[in-house]
Amino acid sequence: MIRSMTAFARFDPQESWGQLCWEVRSVNHRYLDISIRLPEDFRSLEMTIREYIQKHLKRGKIECNLYFQSNKNNTAQWQINQDIAQQVWEGIQQINAMTGNSTPPNPIDILRWQGVVETKRLDVDAISETVLEHFEITLTQLVAQREREGAQLAALIEQRCIAIDIKIKEVRQNLPLILQAQREKFETRLAELVEINSERLEQEMLIVAQKMDIAEELDRMDTHLLEIRETLKKDEAIGRRLDFLVQELHREANTLGSKSNHIHTSSCAVEMKVLIEQMREQTQNLE
Repeated sequence: MIRSMTAFARFDPQESWGQLCWEVRSVNHRYLDISIRLPEDFRSLEMTIREYIQKHLKRGKIECNLYFQSNKNNTAQWQINQDIAQQVWEGIQQINAMTGNSTPPNPIDILRWQGVVETKRLDVDAISETVLEHFEITLTQLVAQREREGAQLAALIEQRCIAIDIKIKEVRQNLPLILQAQREKFETRLAELVEINSERLEQEMLIVAQKMDIAEELDRMDTHLLEIRETLKKDEAIGRRLDFLVQELHREANTLGSKSNHIHTSSCAVEMKVLIEQMREQTQNLE
């Protein structure tokens, strides 16, 4: 399936433990360039996410962002480590007995002791599978959008191929008339200078015809157009191959224009180059 490299997907499900929001965007790039931004608690998932992207995408600059907001009842909570608190209490009583201090231990002092108060945090490992499932859904949406836009771009490229085909046919149909007009023009000029020598005229016309021969350029353009259409049918990354074929097509159109000494052929060559440039802009957006 042909894919564009430009797309955006967002998925923000509400879970019992909090609100997730995945955002994935992609833009044009010659290769696959991945940027992943995760909250600190989810950094361990980065390699898995990167591998999943590499499995499903071949080109483009990919930016992945995860936003997470835990529910209030799942946010960090205080809890007392009773074992440590008991040890601190007993230790204070022992010191009081040793020193003769009758002041009872201050509960606030016990709470301040390291390890007595613990923070209960969200178990990231328990929800990581769900987080990854939500990312897969988001990336699937992104791929689907890239495919929809890719299909539209392929249709635009096919339209340009058809238009170029028409111009090639016009040039071929007009070649005999162009050569005949050139012959008559050449005969008129020679008649004004010297008596026409039919053998010399044929030699000169042969030279002119060779210089004006654009059949090879037209044939190669036909071949490139055929290859472009075949490439559009492939179920793989085709952007770089299409870009090369369009460059070759443009080179033939340039040669066609430089060889032409007739206004109609020159006009067709210019229109072809305009169409080819439009194709080039589209192919550079394909994966």
